[in-house]
Amino acid sequence: MNESRDNTVRVVFVSLLLDLLAFTMILPLLPALLDHYKEIENGQGLYSAIFKHVKDIQVFFDAPDKVSTVLYGGFLGSMYSFLQFLGSPIIGALSDIYGRKPLMLLCLTGVSLSYLLWAFSANFGIFVLARFVGGISKGNISLSMAIISDVTSAETRGKAMALVGIAFSVGFVVGPMIGAFFAWISSGNRDGTWYVIPAMFALFLALSDSLFVSYYLKESLPLKNRATTLAKGLSGAISYINPTDLFQFNGVSGLSRQDRQDLKTLGRAYFIYLFAYSGLEFTLTFLTHHTYGFTSMQQGWMFLAIGLIMAILQGGWVRHIPPHRMKAVSELGLWLVIPAFICIGVASGILVLCVGIFLFAVSTAMVVTCMMTLVTRIGPENQKGVITGTFRSLGALARACGPVVASSAFWCIGSASTYMIGALFLMLPPLILHGMRVL
Repeated sequence: MNESRDNTVRVVFVSLLLDLLAFTMILPLLPALLDHYKEIENGQGLYSAIFKHVKDIQVFFDAPDKVSTVLYGGFLGSMYSFLQFLGSPIIGALSDIYGRKPLMLLCLTGVSLSYLLWAFSANFGIFVLARFVGGISKGNISLSMAIISDVTSAETRGKAMALVGIAFSVGFVVGPMIGAFFAWISSGNRDGTWYVIPAMFALFLALSDSLFVSYYLKESLPLKNRATTLAKGLSGAISYINPTDLFQFNGVSGLSRQDRQDLKTLGRAYFIYLFAYSGLEFTLTFLTHHTYGFTSMQQGWMFLAIGLIMAILQGGWVRHIPPHRMKAVSELGLWLVIPAFICIGVASGILVLCVGIFLFAVSTAMVVTCMMTLVTRIGPENQKGVITGTFRSLGALARACGPVVASSAFWCIGSASTYMIGALFLMLPPLILHGMRVL
């Protein structure tokens, strides 16, 4: 039984890694893709209509012209996160009824379709449709958390969740490098279909993921542990689209009063943390480029260092944290992100900036893995899908809103003030989490 469970965790790890490699490889290509659609539309079409509004925002904030493309990329990222916010709890609720594997395959099919649409995106409208399909299908990540919750005990769950963290770290290091490689080989040949090769490679990774899951993943949710009716699952999931219900976890049935309070506490802390964190993370590339003159390659090395630090910590320490220490480590990580952003905000030289970035990587490695482990230990077995889906949707909503607010503040009041206010705001999550019981 233990061997079967360990195999399921390994399958989830490989599946997430393939998915994240395909997902992140587009990141270095986005500026070139946006420039491509701008050129072929020649002032007519969806790209130009949206770009006009982005340009108005750029002028309003008196930001440099080169920022327009970055803000446009931020708009696409926010749209993607918002779609995850809509889709994750619904997919999670359906998996509580029909099982994890069928919904996982459905999500991976949608992700594959998004890359196929990208390969045939002769205009910006099709590209946006591809991002729409990919965003709404991204419930496979919350399903992965639910699967791990199904097959692990409280004692082994932290170790398994750390593997998920390692998959994220490796994916966000190697994926952009793959994308940068495709950007390099196509730099001298930017014809009308240069993006087809990276899109087809992403499709290859997604299809490989689908086949791998289809063959190797065993259903982790027994029939006896499943929710009984579709109506209950859907009504609970749809209620999470309403932010008021979202923070109350109103769609989760069978919770004790203490469990509901713990979920609400975790949800509030996680949302506030990711709202501030994602916004400041998004503006980090602005800061390093405009203040320190970092090139794209130097920024790539910076994120490579962040990813490696996270992977080493998650693989060597976080995965061995005992269950009763998860809450304490989460709090410590939440406190550490505050001096990280203070250092980044007030830095006048590379040394202090590097100290801030190091603390940023350390805190990230601790917080997300430990908080996801905590949330999987709350609630009945037949509600794990909707619980993890809702928790992920809270994070997606924060990631959809945070970059918009932070980038606006960055150009209105300056980088130092933005980071200091963000650091002050980040004092709330550890204080909120401190009031929760030790699980």
